[in-house]
Amino acid sequence: LVRVYLRKAVVSTQSTGKIQDGDILSIDVSIYYKGVFGDCCSTRVIGNGDEVAHKLTAVSRDSTLAAIQACKPGVSLSVVGNTIGEIAREAGFSICKEFIGHGIGFYFHGLPEVYHYANTHGPILRPGMVFTIEPIIMEGRDNIQLLADGWTAVSADQKRSAQFEHTIAITDTGYEILSPHR
Repeated sequence: LVRVYLRKAVVSTQSTGKIQDGDILSIDVSIYYKGVFGDCCSTRVIGNGDEVAHKLTAVSRDSTLAAIQACKPGVSLSVVGNTIGEIAREAGFSICKEFIGHGIGFYFHGLPEVYHYANTHGPILRPGMVFTIEPIIMEGRDNIQLLADGWTAVSADQKRSAQFEHTIAITDTGYEILSPHR
């Protein structure tokens, strides 16, 4: 399954028109291979783009990677949201709270729930846990609006968003990224 998000869409099953210079384009890919699910997303600025578009995409990517690097056995899962929240807030952006990361493996969505904003939620990480980290960083407020198709979500203030996602596994000594991409 491939989902493409364009312009102000936070989540969508299809693009909303012709791609234009400066658009922010997210491509979210989910696979099922040999009985196991995988999930990843990458976002790019098309063409030149403005400074805010590039900053938004960089903060989304960098906060995702920083949260991954904070994961290791014995640490609370809340380190993910606390790390992402601090980076996004310092950059002047907000985080979509309606969509969260999730456990993944022989099932597509399951426990643990992974919040991408400051919180105290979550179990202590232990080897063998597999989950996604997939914050949606928003240029404006964190509110979304669900469109009539029942699936497409857009930012309520019509501002842009960017998302990066990785599936990771907790190892004996830290983490392994199971969905390497740039």
